[in-house]
Amino acid sequence: MVGVIKEIFAPHSHDAADSVDDALESSAVGIRAVKISLVGLGVTALVQVAIVVLSGSVALAADTIHNFSDALTAIPLWIAFALGRRPASRRYTYGYGRAEDLAGLFVLAMITMSSIIAGYESLRRLIHPVAIDDLGWVAAAGFVGFIGNELVALFRIRVGRQIGSAALVADGLHARTDGFTSLAVVFGAGGVALGYPIADPIVGLLITVAILMVLRTAARDVFRRLMDGVEPELVDTAENVLAAQPGVVGVRSVRMRWIGHRLRADAELDIDPQVSLGEGHRIAHDAEHALTHAVSKLDYVLVHAYPAHNEAGGAAVGEGNLHP
Repeated sequence: MVGVIKEIFAPHSHDAADSVDDALESSAVGIRAVKISLVGLGVTALVQVAIVVLSGSVALAADTIHNFSDALTAIPLWIAFALGRRPASRRYTYGYGRAEDLAGLFVLAMITMSSIIAGYESLRRLIHPVAIDDLGWVAAAGFVGFIGNELVALFRIRVGRQIGSAALVADGLHARTDGFTSLAVVFGAGGVALGYPIADPIVGLLITVAILMVLRTAARDVFRRLMDGVEPELVDTAENVLAAQPGVVGVRSVRMRWIGHRLRADAELDIDPQVSLGEGHRIAHDAEHALTHAVSKLDYVLVHAYPAHNEAGGAAVGEGNLHP
């Protein structure tokens, strides 16, 4: 049960078969995903707004505000995916993939703002209760919010995993939390119907806590990308693949980083000191080729090959731009 809950708030996948490896294709898939989710969440939020006006429910109002902010986070992601498709320039020699990580910061800002607004409104209504009308409509709107947000969350998280986008997965987590908090609105309306009006602002506070939970998870993933963090198992895979290549005596180091939803890698290998420069280049090239097949979403590899036991170092004899 704990594992299920953890997967809901921090989904994790390393299924190589469930991925999109071409850089331009993955950006196009990301743009399509944010377009579809923007429409889906916009429709969901508009339905809830109409009922907020009729009912005056703070729990539903907090949830609706969050839904609108969640819909708006699709816009900077859209821009970031579009920028990421531009070729590298003399100024931005690594390309524009970092725009996606910056869009992730916007997602975090919107989640933070949502938690502040929801918490403030809930505390205000807790101190100064306000009557809620049309409880049946409030419950219906909460259910609509849950269905709409969960469908969008499933879609965003699935596509984010496929293309390797931490920002899109974080936005999916954002939508998923919205879905569960929308469902909580239904319970708040039920509490009020049973004669406990305090249930509505209490549900609003629970919404705030849930938003803070997803903020923690999303912030962790986004800041790891900004700090060039990668999943340790990717490094393990790269080291094992390189060490298994014919002619490679040892692996000195492997460094990897995400730039947006694409990976770059640098590796230092020890090879037989008796081989020729041409043979060393071939070994480095074969190692690069093997790495591209073992690690998905890898755009660029630079392989340095050194004579074994030569601590003074040697020249870089192999490099590869995998997806020109």
